[in-house]
Amino acid sequence: VQLVESGGGLVQAGGSLRLSCAYSGFTFDDYAIGWFRQAPGKEREGVSCITSKDGKTYYPESVKGRFTISNDKSKNRVYLQMNSLKPDDTAVYYCHVSIRSRDYWGQGTQVTVSS
Repeated sequence: VQLVESGGGLVQAGGSLRLSCAYSGFTFDDYAIGWFRQAPGKEREGVSCITSKDGKTYYPESVKGRFTISNDKSKNRVYLQMNSLKPDDTAVYYCHVSIRSRDYWGQGTQVTVSS
């Protein structure tokens, strides 16, 4: 299983970024894929998830209404559209997929939001 993130960068508060994760190495069609983030000195936290079969999504309150996850299965890519970014959103963002109770991670992409 390979997960390769892209799209991170530096943005001003209030701005937007779209992260992309290209996934490969599995054909199983029942999985949950999404994004975690980890800021310096903080624990890794989930920020979005989408299920492959029915497209159900999950967002914590901290990003609800600002972040949107989508899964383009024809391209094997999952996206995270992040709007109204805040300095507190600064972190390394990791793509994650759970397949049959096994977890796989990408290498991470840095998102920095300046005030």
